[in-house]
Amino acid sequence: MAYLNKCFLIGNLTRDPELRVTPKGTSIASFGLAINRQSKNADGSHADEVTYVDIEAWGKQAELCSKYLAKGSPCMVEGRLRLDSWEDKQSGAKRSKLKVVLDNVQFLGARSNGTPAELREGEQAPQQRQDARPDQAPDTNPHIEDDVPF
Repeated sequence: MAYLNKCFLIGNLTRDPELRVTPKGTSIASFGLAINRQSKNADGSHADEVTYVDIEAWGKQAELCSKYLAKGSPCMVEGRLRLDSWEDKQSGAKRSKLKVVLDNVQFLGARSNGTPAELREGEQAPQQRQDARPDQAPDTNPHIEDDVPF
């Protein structure tokens, strides 16, 4: 029997990512994602349904999410479902929570100064190429080399 645990979600962040670091130095970012669904009722009126999902990112993905995403940012999340279970210390009741562990993220927001999202306070915009003339627009793709071998 084959098994598959994969989900793709597109929505907006409900809060700024919260970045933590484990004792071994691994970064973990947690944030919420709101996914909207629009449908029509039997009487023809529109109904909106919102689903809120908790997302957990690890490692480099966590650092990127913390740096470039903020509350309200649109993004696509690719990941897997994980069920966390624990016993409540106060009441002793068993609790559980379903969340998505992020494998990949796509920033969907409008770009500002060449970055995926607005720069956070204290950050600087990426520098323009040193060999570009002031009257010339910067290259659209800085990864293309100037020297063509043919």
